[in-house]
Amino acid sequence: MKSAADFVGTLFLARDVAHSVHLNTRSFSKHMALNIFYDRIIDAADDFAEAYQGRHGLIGPISLMSAKKTTNIIEFLQDSLQEIESCRYDVVDKTDMSLQQLIDNIIEIYLRTLYKLRFLA
Repeated sequence: MKSAADFVGTLFLARDVAHSVHLNTRSFSKHMALNIFYDRIIDAADDFAEAYQGRHGLIGPISLMSAKKTTNIIEFLQDSLQEIESCRYDVVDKTDMSLQQLIDNIIEIYLRTLYKLRFLA
């Protein structure tokens, strides 16, 4: 993933997977943690896309991705987070602090959710 469209597509996929697991869990704490995640990640994706387009122009069609089969939401989110962290400087130059801050906000959403799923669910 190197384009902004792919980056946003990754966030859309995480939202969809989290929402699906949210609807199928029997754990109230997991249900709530994932609810917060999918609400916040979509807003963060929108913030990033709008700011990116304000600086660089339209990103074009968002890449719609499909999830690999997984039964473990923690592993899925960890893998997604690792992908985001590994490509962030390919998507946005490291000197563009405004857009990098928005990526930091996205990473924070992942980390807080992983904390809740690991230790509170």
